[in-house]
Amino acid sequence: MFKETNHAASPRGVEGEGAVGDRPVGPAGAQLLSPSARPAPATPEPELSAKAVRRTFSTEFKLGILAEIDEAASLGERGEIMRREGVYSSLISTWKRQRERGELTGKRKARGRKGTDPLERENEVLRKRAEKAESDLLRARKVIEVQGNVSALLGELVEPKSADSETDSKPSSGKGSAS
Repeated sequence: MFKETNHAASPRGVEGEGAVGDRPVGPAGAQLLSPSARPAPATPEPELSAKAVRRTFSTEFKLGILAEIDEAASLGERGEIMRREGVYSSLISTWKRQRERGELTGKRKARGRKGTDPLERENEVLRKRAEKAESDLLRARKVIEVQGNVSALLGELVEPKSADSETDSKPSSGKGSAS
């Protein structure tokens, strides 16, 4: 498309022979590289990894660096310590705050969700038990009420039959009959 050849640079002087100096030239004189003529990607440096790994520092290391920095007389000495150890001043500030709060005591903090207070846990268990007992009591009261209703209905059904049979079996006294 934008193929221009440099005849002077071609040893044979023939267009399209593919001499070393002949490359396609794009707009504004920029040379276009064919896929086969592109340089190979630079090899990565062996010191660099493909994925960055976060550095972690032990509590002893942090306390040691903080002690050295506290003993340093001048800012230059502090800077020298930080350069030697490869840490930044913001990290030192964070470590100092952690030390002041007592977080650098040597015990590692458990990761994840904070545990609840044992008293709160016990209260929750007792609250659930009380709610269950109340619901069971309400259910028992309803059952008793239904049983009472069933008993009353059965009592009504049984009484009229026995009342009719009693009147049929009794002889009439003659008070209410006309002779």
